[in-house]
Amino acid sequence: MDAPLLNLLLAAMALGTALVLRPWRCVGEQGPPTPWLLAWAVMPLLWGLDRFADVPALPQVSGVALLVLLAGWPLAVLALFPVALVMLLGTDLGAWATLHRLVWLGIVPATLLLAIGAALRRWLPNQVFVYILGRGFFGTLIATALASFAALALSGSPMGSDALVARGMLAFGEAFITGALAASLVAFRPQLLATYADRLYLGAPAPGSP
Repeated sequence: MDAPLLNLLLAAMALGTALVLRPWRCVGEQGPPTPWLLAWAVMPLLWGLDRFADVPALPQVSGVALLVLLAGWPLAVLALFPVALVMLLGTDLGAWATLHRLVWLGIVPATLLLAIGAALRRWLPNQVFVYILGRGFFGTLIATALASFAALALSGSPMGSDALVARGMLAFGEAFITGALAASLVAFRPQLLATYADRLYLGAPAPGSP
């Protein structure tokens, strides 16, 4: 299977799954929280760094890990398609190149982060530091790095050590920022994280319980 067809298949499967789950039902009448919207709004800039800066060698940043932590996988996936549309209309990328970024900067790392989160819930205790380090830092690092390496291999570009190191360092930087933001939100505004709940990670009683 060639790369464009694989990308199209992965995008269609992710979109179909997200639509079936109907995640918009979880959004309140006032709409998504401001941090969610901010994380979503900057994603076209992160995905198009090389185009907007006119530096073809500049790597792109995913940014999807924070969006998944804030909104959950289904809603984050649906939000990625408008980001791709902005990329298509606002840059000189063609449709297939935009689809490639949608899949490998958005859908694949988001799905890997979902799987890592499920594994952490299954095999590790539900503790705050597990959430922050596991999902915020290490989960982001692993998901972003694996998706980046796979995208590099699929594109047919040389898999030299310099390219791998550069992508690994970029994944580490994104993981550090995501982990720091996740820790801050857990401490001060945990209600903004769709993937976190005090009653699960702290054993806090549900509202209204004695």
